[in-house]
Amino acid sequence: MIVIPGSGRPSSNPFADVTKGTWYYDYVMIAARNGLVEGDQYGNFRPQAGLTRAELVTLLYRLAGSPEVTAENPFTDVAASAWYGDAVTWAAENGIAEGMSATAFAPNQTATREQMVTFLARFAEFSGVDTTATGDLGDFTDASKVSAYAEDAMTWAVHTGIIHGMGNGKLDPKGTATRAQFATTALRLYDLLQA
Repeated sequence: MIVIPGSGRPSSNPFADVTKGTWYYDYVMIAARNGLVEGDQYGNFRPQAGLTRAELVTLLYRLAGSPEVTAENPFTDVAASAWYGDAVTWAAENGIAEGMSATAFAPNQTATREQMVTFLARFAEFSGVDTTATGDLGDFTDASKVSAYAEDAMTWAVHTGIIHGMGNGKLDPKGTATRAQFATTALRLYDLLQA
């Protein structure tokens, strides 16, 4: 069950680098006000910074209400005491995230757009949504660059409006997912789950 956490969050913009009028402003503000995203020690959100795999699963874990984790962590590169330790273990236990190998999650590696979409689709399925892919990606000139593992997830995400292209008819599946993009797509997923 998807949960937007409780109140007590800032009602004004907490980030020095998130400007009103940007395409991601509203999404980042909603995510921040609900405790889903945080800034750095300097008060910056870093919207255009690459999203790490640890950040990706942590936001999904928070979106799920930060449930208690009882499983064993399967990854040797994720310490149980790490700020993302419970999130990675929860995501692996529930089939939302896989490692880069059987024993390595690569938490600090930057996520690609197709990885981001795949994790979102798995989270949607975990939340009871039918993620059967319908249609195709023929409107995008770089559709052939989508990895086989991500094709169904990308098709589903495009046709539900969770992800849009990068403009000029491109999906940029191997491109870096940014923190702003993920805050936006995660909240679009939230809206879909509430429909």
